[in-house]
Amino acid sequence: MSRRNRESGNLAWIVLGIFVLGLTPAWAQSDPPEVTIGERLFLETRFAQFFKNSQNPINLPLVNGDPTMNNSQTTGAPLPGPFAGQSMNCRACHLVDEQVGVNGGGMRTYTDFARRSPIPARNDNHTNTVRNSPPLVNASLDRPGGILLHFDGEFSSLQDLVIGTLTGRNYGYLPTEKSQAIAHIARVIRDDDGAGTLAQDFGGLSYRTVLTGTAPHIPKEFKLSGRFRVDVARASDQQIVQGVAELIAAYVEQLVFSQDKKGNFNLSPFDVFLAVNGLPGQPVGNEDAKQYSRRLLRLINELDRSGKLKFVNSNPATVTGGFEFHTQPFRFGAQELQGLRIFLAEPAGDDPGALEIANGGFGNCIACHAMPNFTDFGFHNTGISQDEYDTIHGVGSFERLSIPSLFERLANHNAYLPATDKHPNAQEIFRSIPHASDLRRTDLGVWNVYLNPDFPEPQIKVGRILCDDQISEARGRQRLLEILRECRPSQLLDASVARFKTPGLRDLSHSAPYFHNGRFDTLDLVIDFYIRASALNRADHLRNGAGELSRIALVAADVPALVAFLRSLNEDYS
Repeated sequence: MSRRNRESGNLAWIVLGIFVLGLTPAWAQSDPPEVTIGERLFLETRFAQFFKNSQNPINLPLVNGDPTMNNSQTTGAPLPGPFAGQSMNCRACHLVDEQVGVNGGGMRTYTDFARRSPIPARNDNHTNTVRNSPPLVNASLDRPGGILLHFDGEFSSLQDLVIGTLTGRNYGYLPTEKSQAIAHIARVIRDDDGAGTLAQDFGGLSYRTVLTGTAPHIPKEFKLSGRFRVDVARASDQQIVQGVAELIAAYVEQLVFSQDKKGNFNLSPFDVFLAVNGLPGQPVGNEDAKQYSRRLLRLINELDRSGKLKFVNSNPATVTGGFEFHTQPFRFGAQELQGLRIFLAEPAGDDPGALEIANGGFGNCIACHAMPNFTDFGFHNTGISQDEYDTIHGVGSFERLSIPSLFERLANHNAYLPATDKHPNAQEIFRSIPHASDLRRTDLGVWNVYLNPDFPEPQIKVGRILCDDQISEARGRQRLLEILRECRPSQLLDASVARFKTPGLRDLSHSAPYFHNGRFDTLDLVIDFYIRASALNRADHLRNGAGELSRIALVAADVPALVAFLRSLNEDYS
């Protein structure tokens, strides 16, 4: 657990955490120096284009801050911005305790409250991100095949993501300004004098001193090891920015939900339910996540039949026995157990029969959200882009949308693909917010990244995921040669349409609204959407819909129990 942002002024909550939760104060914990300095860089507001363009001396506060920072956008009324009067930083879109105690606010799992996050205004007329801000907690967990980040898998490492963010549109930079961004960030590092408010919260050391890391007066908690040091006096601008990215990545990597010494998640009602019943918290041996999830259901049912199953009604981590940052009871009881069974239930055949569809009870959720991480780290088309597009343009509009072939896309990069420093004039119509004024605009997710020469790093990983999914869908119905044809590049590009990364499900109450477009505010609405999407997919009216959707058979009566189970995955992350 990292130190908190004391600029948010939530000392009362820190004290509460010390005495009620039995935690060490965040500022007294022994984080490795790279994590501590990484957090400082995560909070740094001077890297943004607004600060650069103000011609402000590096070590003086802005006279007039970026208006974007005045408020935190929400799905309702805006909240006071914790960085008002300053310019953009990472934390503005990845909040934690800044809005605790604020009416309409609350704790966050390193995400914000907006459907799409506000960004600095420039002459391109963009004022919000295309996608919802994803939570960073558990975002960098180890996974088969290696890491892929962002909803469309654009980044294959945390370092690449950090550089892309610091030098990109979220920080106010246009695609033509990447070199300017790199030069400005390097200037902040070289010229910082350590006198600012943020620096004082981290030992009062200049960036030059702390990143070079050799000065004898650097306290132990800020003294970087050789791996993370940057000789600021000799390093190029690019080397300095790479060093900054390494440190911010080290900070983000340790943002993980609570685990015990054996690596079992342990702070949600569901986790406590497993522990009090002596049930395994993770796979063993060569068992994969789905096999573990199925075994867990068998073990739970055996305990239930024997009458030995124990429910949970109190939080063992608090004096009160309740949550500190959730208003719900700390409970895993009969309703949560029913929801767990629905979550894990799979129809017997390839697709549910008419009776199964009518009766419901089959969530088939482990197809994409197997335990204990509750994500397969893959990419699926749930139909959420189609749902948003059709709401604006009419039912059936997304099915009729003209999407270019691989050949057409390669022949006219600027007409279809996202803008980058290599193609700054690209129109990025298929990675944009849908609008009633333009039928072309929508978000096709992975389609924007796969076989896009401007994104070389993730290609092998993304291609492998798409190919594996195609083979899995085709296996048992075709011969091997026919299956392999499914992995032709043009075929995989078609299969990538409107796919987005599978999110984790832990502590969902601190990361609403949901989906890449922030489409729904509540879990009830999310499940209602899946009921509709599964029916559309079975009727072959969901364009490129994930095969897993057709195996969902839920009815309205299933929703309360399923929501209760998902809420049992909440915890007091701080």
